[in-house]
Amino acid sequence: MSTATAEKLDNSVGKDELLDLHPRDLRALARAGKWTGTTEGLATGYAQANLVIIPKEAAFDFLLFCLRNPKPCPIVEVTDPGSPMITQVADNADLRTDLPMYSVYENGELVAQPTDITEYWRDDLVGFLLGCSYSFETALLNANIPLRHQDEDKIVSIYTTDVQCAPAGRFSGPMVVSMRPIKHEQVVRAVQVTSRFPATHGAPVHIGEPSVIGVDLEKTTFQTDYVGPGDGEVPVFWGCGCTPQAVALNSKLDFMITHKAGYLFVTDTLSEEIAAL
Repeated sequence: MSTATAEKLDNSVGKDELLDLHPRDLRALARAGKWTGTTEGLATGYAQANLVIIPKEAAFDFLLFCLRNPKPCPIVEVTDPGSPMITQVADNADLRTDLPMYSVYENGELVAQPTDITEYWRDDLVGFLLGCSYSFETALLNANIPLRHQDEDKIVSIYTTDVQCAPAGRFSGPMVVSMRPIKHEQVVRAVQVTSRFPATHGAPVHIGEPSVIGVDLEKTTFQTDYVGPGDGEVPVFWGCGCTPQAVALNSKLDFMITHKAGYLFVTDTLSEEIAAL
């Protein structure tokens, strides 16, 4: 489907109709306000990214925070101050409009979740794209490892742990993780598969008993869905790019914009392009 065709679709478009769209067409739909749903399972094979937008005066501290915490915050691209345009992992992509939904924070509090952040944009803002675990889900499926949150059309379960990230400047706070129930006999394979994707969180940070990292499986965070382990399944936890949102709440940053959990930036870069050999 061409971008022009995508822009003609109305809000009645179903998710099934988007599965095979190129990322640029998905972004065109988001830009036109015609797709405000999650990006879970869309643009198969293409890397997705978490978004963090902060004032320039805080950008170095945040860059240092990411470098010290590469599991939850692997850097994919950083914009020039004042520019909303992505130039490395997507073509003609605008961070103000090309995600289905955003979260806006002021003084560490969530104040809005718009579908367009043009009115919030300032000349001093810097955008960070961080790797997302949605990017390795195709590889898991190709290894015949089922993903029940996709089967149930839900957002992957996300939790704020009691594991503290390495602080940097004004940024400190807990690690956030995503959890996928994996069949016991497939856990080793899931670790092997995802280890090839360090740019999108890589291998799990925890396997098994949730209480060890301070998690109650029935209490998801960031408005995500509960998809708990069934018989013969083990909860497996990966670092999550929602960590900066938890850190913003903890650090009381004056102003910050992120993606809404599950509503990611879809890049033009194939996941395999950034995988380790």
